[in-house]
Amino acid sequence: MYNYLLINANPYEIRIALIEHGNLVEFYQERPVEKGLVGNIYQGRVVRVLPGMQAAFIDLGLERTGFLYVDDVRTDNRHFEDRMMNNACQSCCETPELLTEGPATQVNIEDLLTEGQEVMVQICKEPLGTKGARLTCNITLPCRNLVYMPMTDHIGISRKVEDDEDRQRLREEIENLRPQDAGFIVRTVAESASREDLEADMEFLLHLWGEIKDRATKASVPNMVYEDLDITQRAVRDLFTPDIQRVIVDDRETYKRVCNFVETFVPQLRNRISLYENEIPLMDAYGIEVEISRALEKKVWLRSGGYIIIETTEALTVVDVNTGRFVGRKDLEETIFKTNMEAVKEIAYQLRLRNIGGIIIIDFIDMEQESHREDVFNALQEAVKKDKSRANILKVSEFGLVQMTRKRDRENLSQMMCEPCMYCGGDGLLKSRRSVCYEIFRKLSHEGRKMAGSTVTIKVHPSVADLMLKDETLHTDNLEKETGKRFIIVADNDMYLEKYEIIWEKP
Repeated sequence: MYNYLLINANPYEIRIALIEHGNLVEFYQERPVEKGLVGNIYQGRVVRVLPGMQAAFIDLGLERTGFLYVDDVRTDNRHFEDRMMNNACQSCCETPELLTEGPATQVNIEDLLTEGQEVMVQICKEPLGTKGARLTCNITLPCRNLVYMPMTDHIGISRKVEDDEDRQRLREEIENLRPQDAGFIVRTVAESASREDLEADMEFLLHLWGEIKDRATKASVPNMVYEDLDITQRAVRDLFTPDIQRVIVDDRETYKRVCNFVETFVPQLRNRISLYENEIPLMDAYGIEVEISRALEKKVWLRSGGYIIIETTEALTVVDVNTGRFVGRKDLEETIFKTNMEAVKEIAYQLRLRNIGGIIIIDFIDMEQESHREDVFNALQEAVKKDKSRANILKVSEFGLVQMTRKRDRENLSQMMCEPCMYCGGDGLLKSRRSVCYEIFRKLSHEGRKMAGSTVTIKVHPSVADLMLKDETLHTDNLEKETGKRFIIVADNDMYLEKYEIIWEKP
């Protein structure tokens, strides 16, 4: 099956789809009015130091201040390497292998930063909800084959480069090429890179860092001193590997920019880029629009007839597995096992496609046999290996649940494409019309005797008005007698179901 990278570019939006073996596995979107901030470097100013949280707020010149935790303030190489072991490089979507020399010395935030101090920081996590951007002083500059770490003296090799000879060769070449005290991570795509490729990347990154430092000394504070590549160039840099047979772009100007970028960094792949000029929209032609719509639904059907339900909250995501229409052929245990095994592949696929991060709880159908539980656990571990985001999985708990975490580095698909319902506020539930009706009755009963005038106008949603005038007409009449008021019920099409307005007659 084919592996394609599709780039759909419009003036108002750029969308990128990664297809592996004919299936959509990753989807990215960037709009000029909502452009991402990860990777940008700022010369900022400390506005508040919080010893109780061991963190500081940094003014970047943005709408909200950024959040800088003590572990993200550069202290020494050992401390930096400890952090890198726990965090995948945001720009290259892979975890470098770094070895530490022991625990770093405990340092307090107030010993490192003071209010009013100028500090160079990089955004490592987008603002989410009401939270400002997560910052780090450990600057990383990615290129095609290398990631430059100007703040540390170390050589790291991506864990996905598994061949020992390749690892040793790459380490020796970087050691011979790098300047003194310069740190580099060798990325997975560099596994087959030549010495000339590595040297070209290194020269580019060193020159770029020199420009950033020069801008930082001249810029007013706070200010941005480096803006990361746009989403198209990042996708080509990070996703366009030799495994991709074709990059298809549907906009001529974007096509030219992609070609120029590839000519500079990977000219050997230039002939794999093509311009799409068909009348059928690119994403429709490859079935991407349908797949995206499915990925926004809570219920995902399995081929056997079973299904999974994906519920995402602010704190965690819950995945529930059900047999649905699948009745099996032999016995119940076998039916349950097959459903769970099929669900494993779909769950791993959906987590990657939807980019769901944080804590994830999977409620598989209860299995009596220990061997079946072990097989499901092993299958899940194997299924997430293709995912670039690091995942940690615990064994099946005594409640039959699997707990796992997946690195969260950007908004998930629903956050990226949807917004909370203005009607329910994102709860997904509304009060019933009868509940709203009785709430109005209680308010009228409580306040009716105290208010002057003989007439009360009640503006409500049409369905609530219908209920009050039909099914609840007896209670409405009794309430009029109790309060001595005449009720005028007005159906307002612009009124939300839960909202209402009681207008008391002025004396």
